[in-house]
Amino acid sequence: MVMSVVSPRRSIRDTWFNSAGGDYNNQKRCSYGYHGDDDEPVELVQIGAERTKNVLILMSDTGGGHRASAEAIRDAFQLEFGDEYRVFIKDVWKEYTGWPLNDMERSYKFMVKHVQLWKVAFHSTSPRWIHCFYLALFAAFYAKEVEAGLMEYKPDVIISVHPLMQHIPLWVLKWQGLHKKVVFVTVITDLNTCHRTWFHPNVTRCYCPSEDVAKRALLDGLDSSQIRVFGLPIRPSFCQAVLPKDELREELEMDPSLPAVLLMGGGEGMGPVKKTARALGESLFDEELGKPIGQMIVICGRNKDLATTLGSIQWKVPVKIRGFETQMEKWMGACDCIITKAGPGTITEALIRGLPIILNDFIPGQEVGNIPYVVDNGAGVFSQNPKETAALVSEWFSSKPEELKKMSENALKLAQPDAVFNIVRDIDDLARQHGSLASISYSLTSSFSYPI
Repeated sequence: MVMSVVSPRRSIRDTWFNSAGGDYNNQKRCSYGYHGDDDEPVELVQIGAERTKNVLILMSDTGGGHRASAEAIRDAFQLEFGDEYRVFIKDVWKEYTGWPLNDMERSYKFMVKHVQLWKVAFHSTSPRWIHCFYLALFAAFYAKEVEAGLMEYKPDVIISVHPLMQHIPLWVLKWQGLHKKVVFVTVITDLNTCHRTWFHPNVTRCYCPSEDVAKRALLDGLDSSQIRVFGLPIRPSFCQAVLPKDELREELEMDPSLPAVLLMGGGEGMGPVKKTARALGESLFDEELGKPIGQMIVICGRNKDLATTLGSIQWKVPVKIRGFETQMEKWMGACDCIITKAGPGTITEALIRGLPIILNDFIPGQEVGNIPYVVDNGAGVFSQNPKETAALVSEWFSSKPEELKKMSENALKLAQPDAVFNIVRDIDDLARQHGSLASISYSLTSSFSYPI
């Protein structure tokens, strides 16, 4: 089935501000491939234009950051280049392979709930010879399936936003004879500490979120010409100017006069959210004055039990309990500081909004380095004690507002709100250099050799 879409070429500025006004139908210029009910690819073609280039983003839902980055990149392609690119976001492992690759999401969630198990897995697979060996074994079993998954979309550009999405797809491209014709880039979604499987010397480009990650890429064999440091890709809505804080608070039905703390534990509502919320409920109420000195917003993510428990408490301060939110830019814009685990996406979003950050939890391995990244740059503090955390917020809202202001300024200095646009512009340059693959034939190879 082919759908033809005709739309005028418009500037990113026009598109951007129209989208802010909700004129989505007029500003939507990008052609998307997607699967409908019959699971058949839908091809969208721009009439009278050159062939739309296919972009395949490889991800897995092992943590919310990979999908969030993939969607941010997709949206940035739409805003920046319109119908020049057709973007697919796919979990090739889950859709085309078997165990254990198709079970990574469930396995990851199990291991991060048993953090020592995840810590062992993270560090024991870090040596190159170990991960190259087990990935070669997976390739021996599933290379044909991965190849079929890639061939279905005939990509001009492949973007990996997951550490296990480099080696096997690159081997497949080499076997197809396309490794010099298809642009293959890695967008690292770990802010500071990251697993070594992120780094593959045969990628066209490796986009690093920080200088520390770029240094690790060089140590792992990448050339400086392959590396760009643009920051972590965050949804384009965070680059867009938001309403003033007082207007946001009115829209979100918050108290207009009290300072606000945003408490969250990621998409799954992880970390000591309940204990911290209770401690904040006590510390933000001045017993002598008999009134609150602050208000609290709690984002519980998909943790419905947490939301139900917190919703049943009789609070002495203004509190809003929310589930999974899709407009975090508004909630962050309405608050004065944030308490969260050390997830890279939330940290990056908070920096863009200039929010001082209290980190209260982390996943061993990839999130450890995020703590010094925030603390050493003066954008926040680390505290795993709920009462200490609550006391600190109480001080910021009463006797130490200048400390809060200074951290907000430091957060803004670290922010890289244009990262996702810089990434897609650079990918576009690479795609234009490589030219069109319209005449390139994707066909199943008859045999493979596996580098161990």
